Amino acid sequence: MMNNDMFGNTMWAGHWLWMLVIAIVVVIPAWRICQRTGYPGWLGGLILIPIVNLVLLYFIAFADWPSDKTGDRNG
Repeated sequence: MMNNDMFGNTMWAGHWLWMLVIAIVVVIPAWRICQRTGYPGWLGGLILIPIVNLVLLYFIAFADWPSDKTGDRNG
């Protein structure tokens, strides 16, 4: 029924491009936050995994940051 629609595969490619842009916009700040708190930056990539992103948020909010112990506030 909708095999010959106007968008075809272009809409599918646009969807993945949009998801890539959103992932970059979200992961880069999460990466920097993890680095500045003294944790490895790759933890910021966990922000893309549902439920794990909430656990990461609470972990960063309530854990003792390694940078607080060393006095390094700039990451």
